[in-house]
Amino acid sequence: MSRQAEKPSEIKSQRGSQRKKRKKRMGLENRPELEPNAAGIDIGAREIFVAVAPGRNAHPVQVFDTFTEDLHRPANWLQACGVTTVAMESTGVYWIPLYDILEERGLRPCLVNARHMKNVPGRRTDWHACQWLQ
Repeated sequence: MSRQAEKPSEIKSQRGSQRKKRKKRMGLENRPELEPNAAGIDIGAREIFVAVAPGRNAHPVQVFDTFTEDLHRPANWLQACGVTTVAMESTGVYWIPLYDILEERGLRPCLVNARHMKNVPGRRTDWHACQWLQ
């Protein structure tokens, strides 16, 4: 018993009906809010990007310098915004002084692995990274 070969047009129509609709990629606008009192911090050698929930401040993303005397400014701002938990991303040792300051102020800092942020969709900038961490 021989089987008749299917025409290419029939194969395409079968594939088209079997395709699943793709889900819309998650962006900053539609990401779930897991912790409403959380902030995200992306720490670099020269700048610290800090993000809070949009309703907490008119400018939910702030940029701070990394000099020792400037490290208290983000802690003050986070306390003024009512933040209790902070997710911090850093590649290196730049996170240690800020971590200690946040802990002294009664905030709960959590250090996250920077490699895990590579799976975040969209363009990867420090501005966006701190918002994703939040």
